[in-house]
Amino acid sequence: MDLRKFIDHTLLKADASESEVVKICKEAREYGFASVCVNAFRVPVVRRELEGSDVKVCCVVGFPLGAMTKEAKAFETKQAVENGAQEVDMVLNVGAMKDKQYDVVLADIKAVVEAAKEKALVKVILENCLLTKEEIVKACELSKEAGADFVKTSTGFSTGGAKAEDVKLMRETVGTRMGVKASGGVRTTKDAEEMIAAGASRIGASASISIVEGTEASKSGY
Repeated sequence: MDLRKFIDHTLLKADASESEVVKICKEAREYGFASVCVNAFRVPVVRRELEGSDVKVCCVVGFPLGAMTKEAKAFETKQAVENGAQEVDMVLNVGAMKDKQYDVVLADIKAVVEAAKEKALVKVILENCLLTKEEIVKACELSKEAGADFVKTSTGFSTGGAKAEDVKLMRETVGTRMGVKASGGVRTTKDAEEMIAAGASRIGASASISIVEGTEASKSGY
């Protein structure tokens, strides 16, 4: 199994410098990762650094809480795509999900999908650590109905990260037509292989090189 093509090489910390972003872009080109995932402000840098490569430009939207308006998320998405984003990882409105305001959640996701206008893949970050199993299933169903391309386990910034049992549940719910991304705490080759075996088609990680080389990763980071 070639783990490299599963990995979104990720740098989302608040104090990430441009030089650090350039570094992960060089690493992504060297290793042939699926994408580089950054905060939206850094999209132009990533687009420049990845030009001419097969590595996609990915950014987060509504990150990390997902608690802003759908209009704000749509605007952020539109701007990110204009700046070169080819994939957008948006955070679900978790509060609305907990309140069973499913019409709000659906409209929120649809707003981002429409703003991407088929120019960028949309991944919906569910933040599973804050949801029940029933809510995870419902969030997957709403993401599918809204036309999203992926569902994703976690931001990596809340109370927990990816779990294989959740990935399995997500895959069973969305079927084969959507992607499932495991992110948050995936730091070793074993972690990544476990997530893929459970049904993940993409892995979000900052320890990407350690994962593909089978070396020890630091315990801090995405």
